[in-house]
Amino acid sequence: MNVQCELCPKRCDVAPGESGECRIRVNLDGKLLAVTYGYPCSVHVDPVEKKPVFHFLPGTSTFSLATVGCNLHCLNCQNWEISQQNPEDVPASPLPPEDVVRLAQKHGCRSVSYTYTDPVVYYEYTLDCCRRVREGGLKNVLVTAGYINAEPWRELLREVDAARIDLKSMSDAFYRDVCGATLNPVLAALTTARSMVPLVEVIHLVIPTLNDRDEDLTQLCRWIKENLGPDAPLHFSRFFPQYRMHNLPPTPLSTLERAKQIAETEGLRYIYMGNISERESANTYCPSCRNLLIRRSGYRVLENHLREGRCPKCRSEIYGIWK
Repeated sequence: MNVQCELCPKRCDVAPGESGECRIRVNLDGKLLAVTYGYPCSVHVDPVEKKPVFHFLPGTSTFSLATVGCNLHCLNCQNWEISQQNPEDVPASPLPPEDVVRLAQKHGCRSVSYTYTDPVVYYEYTLDCCRRVREGGLKNVLVTAGYINAEPWRELLREVDAARIDLKSMSDAFYRDVCGATLNPVLAALTTARSMVPLVEVIHLVIPTLNDRDEDLTQLCRWIKENLGPDAPLHFSRFFPQYRMHNLPPTPLSTLERAKQIAETEGLRYIYMGNISERESANTYCPSCRNLLIRRSGYRVLENHLREGRCPKCRSEIYGIWK
């Protein structure tokens, strides 16, 4: 008997013994099971800035994990060796949720991040880990493309402290052609997250000729301001050719600078540029008086002048989780 998956908008109709598009949710005896539950293929201790999340406990370590699988198939995926593979083809080790908490505490991490692939596909494992992590006094960081149905999304977000969500384009055609997905569910996921999660940051990979026109960038920035608010941090990330997209050049630095200028013109207050070595591109400034608040180099925090979540100069409150 076939089983329909209700987790994401693809609603895969899964035949016995087969999996959905994510490769890990399998119809076993009429029940849909995530076969990677408790078996991450990647476990690391990272600086939280690597996610990237810049308005969440700066300078702290986050215990990061992922299982195989993804429900998107982006032609430019940087983690395709694990996201686009079958679970039987990638080494994994047992790590139940209770041990996630123990290891995170052992390594001095203040949070656990579900990252690298997409935690919505290993949903049950993510949710159980989130609950255990909260019980252990740590925080949860979700790094996702947000391609998930409303009901499971809301259940998961109740356990999440910070979400870093991809917004790849404002074009449905882009999502279909480049990612094998659709746009509207992502927009819905973003607005729901903004209403439920203390911190939401957005990342946008700028790809030459595909989403780098002024009108593309303006539309994206305007949507973020109108639906997530001007305080939502926005990361413009530089594209490099990889996986199945080697036909395009790396994003010029001038394009990222132009994107940042457009975001500023549209009224966004916290704008960053990633995957570049440009100085000051990762610094946080007070949107009211332009005082330097946090100086970063790569994933390192060199200076942090925030005082109880406020600018020490003008006392403006800065959006984020700072303690």
